[in-house]
Amino acid sequence: MTTPKARSALDDIPVYRPGKAAASEDHKLSSNENPYDPLPGVMERAAVELGRINRYPDAGTTALYDALSAKFGLSPDHFAASTGSVAVLYALLNAHLEAGDEVIYAWRSFEAYPIAADLTGATTVRVPLRADATHDLEAMAAAVTDRTRVVLVCTPNNPTGPVVGAAELDRFLAAVPERVLVVVDEAYVEFVRDADAADGLAALAAHDNVVVLRTFSKAYGLAGLRVGYAIARPQVAEAIRKATPPFAITDLSQAAAVASLDAEAELAERVEAIVQERDAMVAALRDRGWELPDTQANFVWLPLGDDAMDFAAWCDPVSVRPFAGDGVRVSVGSSAVNAIFLDRAAAWRKEHA
Repeated sequence: MTTPKARSALDDIPVYRPGKAAASEDHKLSSNENPYDPLPGVMERAAVELGRINRYPDAGTTALYDALSAKFGLSPDHFAASTGSVAVLYALLNAHLEAGDEVIYAWRSFEAYPIAADLTGATTVRVPLRADATHDLEAMAAAVTDRTRVVLVCTPNNPTGPVVGAAELDRFLAAVPERVLVVVDEAYVEFVRDADAADGLAALAAHDNVVVLRTFSKAYGLAGLRVGYAIARPQVAEAIRKATPPFAITDLSQAAAVASLDAEAELAERVEAIVQERDAMVAALRDRGWELPDTQANFVWLPLGDDAMDFAAWCDPVSVRPFAGDGVRVSVGSSAVNAIFLDRAAAWRKEHA
């Protein structure tokens, strides 16, 4: 008996691997989750929707688009939402790529990029990060050919942490043909404190070929409800919406996202607390002899190379995210769990000095 074969494009595509489970949810520093409970008002407004889950969601995602419109000062047709910014990315690439096209991204960057890109049948072009774990936008611009349709720019970069500079992104956009869609992935933008960092919204205002990706999973703490969105010119946003399955955003998720937008003051306090913890982690690691890149996200990157997998096992009972042969990404958790990780990291340095 012969099992029907899937598309050949899947042959070399890995299955996405979630962060490793930990001794407890608090000890899980492998998935860049927010350690705080949902923002005030989120649980109450989401709970209202539980009483009507026998009904289909609002297919137009009206309340969320209206709330985003008010937040960013753009008409609702500039937005396209789906189940996390990664699902928006999948829809965007499906809408703009086909066999024979090329998509460029830095590497190492978000591990979903090669999966999403390869599924389209397009050719992926990986441009190595610089030695300091930053995007080499000059090399990425040089990699653009007549076949290039999309370029992905992750800032802050997941999993390494540095941002793209505003001046550097401006030069890059000036060098890239307007027919090429430049996706500025800002999943961690709320944690950025670098005054010279690129601003995806400013780039979008100046260039028709820019798309900005945002999410409610990180700073807003709605990872379990899966809400992300693109901000783009209306015709680009419409193409993404066309490639997105109907009813992708549930009314429960939409209500939680809108409630989160209404709690900006509390959000700012929580994000600042995470930033302070992040900076303390970086300082503590460097004091213990670790060399790591600057980070503007809610995680730190340890470039451990071939020791990545062994270090991840060493960190037990805290789970961290190893990337075999490259390094380990460690999310910012509660101060107590961060302290446990720092103790394990210090012990590793002592053992392997």
